[in-house]
Amino acid sequence: MEIQRMSDTLFRIPIPVPFPMKYVYCYLFRGDQGSVVVDAGFNYPEAQEAWKAAFRQLDVQPRDVGAIYLTHFHPDHLGLAGWMQELTGAPVYLSDIDREMSLRTWGTDSSQSRLVAQMCVKHGVPSDLAERIAASMEKLSQHVLPLARLQAVPIGQADLAGEVWKMILTPGHSDGHVCFYQPERKWLLAGDHLLDKITPNISLWPGCSPNPLQDYLESLRQLRSLDVSLALPGHGKVITDVKQRIEEILQHHSVRLDRMLQLAKAGRTAYQVAEAVFSEKQLTPHQWRFALAETLAHLEYLASRDELAKVEGEQTLFQARE
Repeated sequence: MEIQRMSDTLFRIPIPVPFPMKYVYCYLFRGDQGSVVVDAGFNYPEAQEAWKAAFRQLDVQPRDVGAIYLTHFHPDHLGLAGWMQELTGAPVYLSDIDREMSLRTWGTDSSQSRLVAQMCVKHGVPSDLAERIAASMEKLSQHVLPLARLQAVPIGQADLAGEVWKMILTPGHSDGHVCFYQPERKWLLAGDHLLDKITPNISLWPGCSPNPLQDYLESLRQLRSLDVSLALPGHGKVITDVKQRIEEILQHHSVRLDRMLQLAKAGRTAYQVAEAVFSEKQLTPHQWRFALAETLAHLEYLASRDELAKVEGEQTLFQARE
């Protein structure tokens, strides 16, 4: 395992995930009074073994871990938190917004997969594909069990093994996504808010923000005001030119919005727009869930700016304003 030593106390650990990005990068702070983990990974055997190997390699006893922080509630970051909590006995901290969403999505009485399937059908997805989307989501929920006992943490400061980092609410990828910023080092633990090569998925989900793309673009622009020399993301390479990467992501969304605006003008469902945008890819039901929800986020943003009109009926249409 190639663990990157970022400083005397901070280590960047690649934890495997069974998805195309291959790894989620989790962070371990090793201090004199114990260790702190930021993000846990996806719960499956290879990831558990990777953490055991990392603890051995870094000479960290699991019971020395005093706290586990999560940047957001998605399963590739939260999934192993319950397993790690049992291993370490440490509390698991998550923003209040994402703690609520994690219980709604991954709790034993969750109806989120059904709500997602209903959303899909409402926006033009064929019913058989909507059912497969719901089934894949329910299968995914097994990889967050056991669900950690989550404690809501106020947005403020976090003591990461003796070093104070500012917690910054950065909604978009999830409503309660947080980044951690160290102003003296000028470092940012970016989670999935800022990624290299790929752009973070910004999706609209039942029970969440009605305009997540607006939230995300505002968060990105606010991030430009910080003096960041190094961003440590949850996937991909370390980012050294943060302002340039922010501009690249903003430009990506500008181009995507223009394309979706042109596609929807004549009147289309979100599914029809997504079919056109992702026509070159053979998508699995899991990938279709994100493709549809990401398309919806862009179309709702355009509607909020009065660039498109929404026509509600058995299926929702987006079209040019008259």
